[in-house]
Amino acid sequence: MHDAPRFAVREIALFERPVMLRLPFRFGVVTLTECPQAFARIRIEFADGSSAWGAAAELMAPKWFDKNLALSNEDNFDQLRRVTALAREAYLSDPAPATAFGHFARHHDAHRMAAAGLGFNPLLASYGPALLDRAILDALCRALQTSFHAAIRSNVAGIGPGRAEFDGLEIQAFLASLSPADSIEARHTVGMLDAITAADLKQPVADGLPETLQEVVRVYGHRYFKLKVGGDIASDLARLGAIEDVLDRMGEPYFVSLDGNEQYADAAGIAELMARMRETPALARLYASILFVEQPIARRFALERDLRDLRSASIGKPVIIDESDGELDSFVQARARGYAGVSSKTCKGFYKSLLNAARCAKWNSEQSQTRYFMSGEDLTTQAGLAVQQDLALVSLLGIPHVERNGHHYVNGMAALPLAEQQAFLAAHGDLYEHSHGAVRLRIRDGRIRLGSLDCAGFASAAMPDFDAMQPMAC
Repeated sequence: MHDAPRFAVREIALFERPVMLRLPFRFGVVTLTECPQAFARIRIEFADGSSAWGAAAELMAPKWFDKNLALSNEDNFDQLRRVTALAREAYLSDPAPATAFGHFARHHDAHRMAAAGLGFNPLLASYGPALLDRAILDALCRALQTSFHAAIRSNVAGIGPGRAEFDGLEIQAFLASLSPADSIEARHTVGMLDAITAADLKQPVADGLPETLQEVVRVYGHRYFKLKVGGDIASDLARLGAIEDVLDRMGEPYFVSLDGNEQYADAAGIAELMARMRETPALARLYASILFVEQPIARRFALERDLRDLRSASIGKPVIIDESDGELDSFVQARARGYAGVSSKTCKGFYKSLLNAARCAKWNSEQSQTRYFMSGEDLTTQAGLAVQQDLALVSLLGIPHVERNGHHYVNGMAALPLAEQQAFLAAHGDLYEHSHGAVRLRIRDGRIRLGSLDCAGFASAAMPDFDAMQPMAC
């Protein structure tokens, strides 16, 4: 690799637009019906005076970054606006040129401390830089006329120097070894309020799109599923049984993950659910299909209590952290507590995803079996920049399936200007389709095709209509 390009960050514009859900979704402890989406547009400038613009987008999901029940959804939105504004202030405060990664490394600790001073936890604090870092890399890729995949493999972002967490991971060789797939399995999330069959529908939307799990399976052909569990064993077992009834009718193999959503105080709680599943003959196939369990223990306890410290039944499946992944070394702490994996989410930062993937590669090379892994988790990504950048990342990391559900709860690009919809469809005809009056994600046989993401920029050959947005209120 030649020396990574250095540049200054000159302009950062923040926008948002409302997103209305066609179906209500129980998001942890809140039922979501609408939510703003944040956008960042950034101009970088090189020593010769040339410059380039880049962009990124992320839903401002409430009650995930901070699950304090005393806060309203609007309070959570304002928190996310504030940490994004904090990151903008930091990235514009130092005009000295740096690599793309250098800008992240330079401001990471100070930004985290500034956010902590406002009472924001590390997971919440990471939202702002995660958004800006993607827009910066997008601008760099456009300036170099190279794709995200090529940029990461050749490390034009200069990943590694400046952060001790990357030391000893042979990051150059790891990045060069990455190879994206041309398609990926979509893992459909079944939320706590989601209808399993038509009998569960209380107020049908009747917009022609799938509303029940049964319809989702028929229309999209999914083979991978993410099932939310709520901490009430009797209710969870009954709901899982209803889900298995639908999945078993597919006739083909299927695979599931269980999302504990921080509903348990310790490992014993989730171990009891797993034991009860093993004892229930009607759940035998579903249990056998479980790939892993996601963040069952509340984040305030998860990295303090060992998963293996059980007096009775074991969990029996690999466990990953998600909400507990607030710091750059959280996965290292989790590994010491018996966790086998960690989620990749663009809202936590793509540099963190690359760091954790490199850790998995190193740790697995030191033993005779592949134990450590990353999963792709994000049901909030919306059609356009957000879903494309996340898909490009998880595909490059070699993750074979990804939680993908924003297309199910939102009516595609229906609320966006027609010209913007057509631009994304024209640029990414393998990823999108036009149906039911709007451009939307295209899923066939449970898979999403990704070939068009290998374009100049961070996985997008089209741009959103920033003139149709509101400036972020921060």
